[in-house]
Amino acid sequence: MLDGALTGGMYEDDLALFNPFQVIRRRLWIIVLVAAVVVAAVGGFSLQQRPEYQGSIKILIGQEQVKGVSDNIDSEVQGLQQLTTTMAEAVRTRPVAEDVIGRLGLSISTDSFLDSMSVEQVAETQFIEVSYEDFSPERAQLVANVIGEEFEKRVAEESPSASAITVDVWESAALPVDPVSPNPVRNMLLAIVLGLMLGVGLAFLLDYRLSDGMGSPIEAEKVSGVPTYGTIPTFKVRKRNGKKERKLR
Repeated sequence: MLDGALTGGMYEDDLALFNPFQVIRRRLWIIVLVAAVVVAAVGGFSLQQRPEYQGSIKILIGQEQVKGVSDNIDSEVQGLQQLTTTMAEAVRTRPVAEDVIGRLGLSISTDSFLDSMSVEQVAETQFIEVSYEDFSPERAQLVANVIGEEFEKRVAEESPSASAITVDVWESAALPVDPVSPNPVRNMLLAIVLGLMLGVGLAFLLDYRLSDGMGSPIEAEKVSGVPTYGTIPTFKVRKRNGKKERKLR
């Protein structure tokens, strides 16, 4: 009962005296060291990665009308936007990928081709953005443009009616200059944040473990199993007027 009361009281005192800023200042070298190691590791990994380039095109989805201008333009536009969502799913399919691979004679599997390809509908529009990533900027540009051409051809063949769906490559792919990956600046910023978080966590862990092990006679008794008969006080020596003064702590 007494041990529990003393332990609880000492635990509350430790919490009251706990100052995270002092811990950070005391273990600052650990935080800096961990952050430096993480940044160096991420930087080395980024330098070893081969740069990839991205070619992108924009496709406009429309629909031919037999009659004149529709009386309900809002409804027509909404319907085309929903149609664009479906067409975006149709672009990134195996038939389109196989058409492009066969036309260009690429030595790549269909699954690998689709992994390098991304398709996204521009929000609330009839535009679809298609991108292709490759280690060669020229090939990334070429493949992206051929995707648009082959998709346009396939849709024209599948939709020959009077009110056919129209696919137009509105914007062709330009030759990419800067790689999309790796991104050294982004990687370094993330590495710094992660390194600081790990460093601070390790600093608090070490401070807790080193100060918690034998911090009190009661804890020493629990660990060793031997009763404590006395403690050695700590003396702090101060100089005052050229004389040494001992202070009992």
